[in-house]
Amino acid sequence: MRNIGLRIGIVIFVLVLGIIAIYPTIRLYTDKNLSKETEIALSKKAMHLGLDLKGGMHLVLEMDTTGLTETIGDLRDRAYEIIRNRIDEFGVYEPVIERQSGGRILIQLPGVDRDRAIDLIEKVAHLEFILVVEDRIEEVLGQIDKFLQVEDTFAFEEPFTSYLIRVEQDMGIDVRDEDSVRAILDQVKDLIPADLQILFGPRESHQGREVRRFYLLKKKAELTGEVIRDAKHEPAQSQDLQHLGSWQVSIEFKREAARRFATLTGKNINKRLAIVLDGIVQSAPTIVTRIPQGRAMITGRFTAEQARDLAIILRAGALPAPLKIVEERTVGPSLGRDSITSGIRAVLIAGLLVIVFMLIYYSLSGFVADITLFLNLFLLVAILSAFRGSLTMPGIAGIALTIGMAVDANVLIFERIREELNIGKTTRTAIDQGFARAWVTIFDSNVTTIIIGVILFIFGSGPIKGFALILTIGLVSNLFCAVFVSKVIFNYFTYKFDVRKLRI
Repeated sequence: MRNIGLRIGIVIFVLVLGIIAIYPTIRLYTDKNLSKETEIALSKKAMHLGLDLKGGMHLVLEMDTTGLTETIGDLRDRAYEIIRNRIDEFGVYEPVIERQSGGRILIQLPGVDRDRAIDLIEKVAHLEFILVVEDRIEEVLGQIDKFLQVEDTFAFEEPFTSYLIRVEQDMGIDVRDEDSVRAILDQVKDLIPADLQILFGPRESHQGREVRRFYLLKKKAELTGEVIRDAKHEPAQSQDLQHLGSWQVSIEFKREAARRFATLTGKNINKRLAIVLDGIVQSAPTIVTRIPQGRAMITGRFTAEQARDLAIILRAGALPAPLKIVEERTVGPSLGRDSITSGIRAVLIAGLLVIVFMLIYYSLSGFVADITLFLNLFLLVAILSAFRGSLTMPGIAGIALTIGMAVDANVLIFERIREELNIGKTTRTAIDQGFARAWVTIFDSNVTTIIIGVILFIFGSGPIKGFALILTIGLVSNLFCAVFVSKVIFNYFTYKFDVRKLRI
């Protein structure tokens, strides 16, 4: 009894830590009135449900290697690392990302928005900084109109410039005319000088019409996205009403690129520099001064999510080749609810049978075993929450197995105490000797199983990892609950109430 106060303090301390760890999980899954910000904050601290419970996406992607000289394996490995970095920053918990043969990549994402996730994964994200050639736009447009007037083989009765409208300081087109405009440009592509190109901006609303801006740019980029060191999303700082309430992406160049950017901006003051992402001009600001800090802004009508996703893509890098979806399956949330219900029902039935058996067979000592069993399950969920682990259907099976392993430790202890009592030892001595001699067997059996669980977790994948994780955590918790906590309870009550005869 010398250290009983200290040992009780340890148990209480562990319980408090468990309550703190499990609180975000309980609130996340029980509070239906959470704001989006609070839900995101709690998600970073809570246990998560796997694909089979929460629902989500199963994708198989294949690389389009047309025109590329690198081997499929090298391209796939580069794409794998980039996708993994994007998904990690996207905030998906317990994703499964695996390389497959033939340039394919398997992705499983629990509980994500399908369209947003696919856009994030598939986007090539080729970023370029290209100078706008405003002084030659009239010349190029005039040549196109002249060519259309001379040639009678085309089905366009109107001149090309008739499709153009003024969008603030730029020219643009109505989205309804986009197909016709692109058809003309395809027919007259040989008229556009070899060092120039025509690109469009994203769709936007202007004076009640949906339009796209029209740009004449140099073909050769001054800088590309490979020179970016960091990218962050933030609220737009512009006083322009068109960007009011929108978001922007601030980018920082690597050191050598920062010097090149400073030289570029110094030589082209009062000219426009287009920021082009995947062939779309996101913005084309005017250079008003030399920019020596190696920083730039990508502005546009971005929402917070769009700006954040773009920043993620730019930080992770551009894909080496386009990806196409060759297989897609969606696990609906209703399947998850059914799985959770059946899994919890199975665990409750198993636990109830074990509790009843222990109470009948070991009397009050069985009640102590039941207390430690509940504590073990509580700590299992708390540890899983603390490390933001994921609960899957195989993990629920691991919980059921943990119940059996936990009770097995108590059975070993109680049977050993019975043997000590049968040879005439006092209650307190029998308890001490029973715990001491059963400890070696309990430790060996649990540690060998933990080793197997760790190996399964390291080398397994998908459902095997979920099962191994729950089993390992449950066994570690069991060593504390079945041995340490049980002995504290026995010692406290036998000394506190001077128990002479133990019902076991």
